Amino acid sequence: MDELDEITLTGLTVFGYHGVFDFERRQGQEFAIDLTLRLSLSAAAASDDVVDTVHYGELADRVAAIVAGEPVNLIETLAQRIADAALDDERVRSVKVTVHKPHAPIEQTFADVAVTIRRERA
Repeated sequence: MDELDEITLTGLTVFGYHGVFDFERRQGQEFAIDLTLRLSLSAAAASDDVVDTVHYGELADRVAAIVAGEPVNLIETLAQRIADAALDDERVRSVKVTVHKPHAPIEQTFADVAVTIRRERA
């Protein structure tokens, strides 16, 4: 079995309409996404060809479409949808997804609220 390497995408910022409150669904807000994919990068390193790896530009576009797309109540659900999309590529063995909601409707002063999930290929 090949060693597992990582591809990390950090701070992908996308405007979306997720939340449990009506005003969040109407007004929307920015979400930031961090992803770490675990997979073997040996083939890509040997070939120097993007077809032998996960194209992180295309992945970023796909994740952005999920975040900007159909609203969900919970960022936990959003994180799961992103993880599922990353695991669609059979080369990806596991994924860690963090969804940041820095403008969450919280009364107290805070810098960020985030949910992190880790999923592995069955």
